[in-house]
Amino acid sequence: MLTRTDHQIERNSPTPRLVLRGGVLLGAAVLVCALAGWPRRAGAADAAPTPTADFVSREIRDMSRRLEAATGESDMLRLQLDRANAVQEFSTKYRIPADLSAAIYDIALSEGLDPKMAFQLVKVESDFSQRARSPMNAIGLTQIRLPTARVYEPGVTEKQLFDRDLNLRLGFRYMRDLVKQFDGNVQHALLAYNRGPTTVANILAQGGDPRNGYARKVLKGDPRNANVPVTVN
Repeated sequence: MLTRTDHQIERNSPTPRLVLRGGVLLGAAVLVCALAGWPRRAGAADAAPTPTADFVSREIRDMSRRLEAATGESDMLRLQLDRANAVQEFSTKYRIPADLSAAIYDIALSEGLDPKMAFQLVKVESDFSQRARSPMNAIGLTQIRLPTARVYEPGVTEKQLFDRDLNLRLGFRYMRDLVKQFDGNVQHALLAYNRGPTTVANILAQGGDPRNGYARKVLKGDPRNANVPVTVN
């Protein structure tokens, strides 16, 4: 029995587009073969006209356009399928609704964060609770505080910070800016997210070690994540 996800993947399958692409290629091959044999047939029958160069050029351009369109649509379907698979995998891994998984995935990419780190950040900060609030008045999924949020969204209210998409966008954007502030060092940026950028900067300036286990918890001990998961424009 196919599940709903199976049906969605089946509908999104690039196979029909690949068949179209193959059909276009086959048509091109038939055209080339026909054109190659046309003069010989014309000579035998003394009746069939020879195709003009303009005719051949138009046919080739038309087939090229159709092939490019089919290829582009196939690539788009592949991207959509990859996204659907990733959203499903994160949803299963963290046992969260698919719509929340999709929101974290899409907003993380739009803000320049590796989705893997973004999911783990939300897990550590709020355990995926949209209504989470800390004793320090950190709010929502990314546990962003109101003064920090207003740097990016002047006039935003506490009530608005409980909005899922707004909270994710501001929290991820803050994280991205911290990476830039700490010269691309994601571990220091994560510590700044947890302890405050001024605190971490002061400790580093004095030659100290600001580590408290938070960065390791988010990065899950994977050294490949130390300087890779954020794109700073």
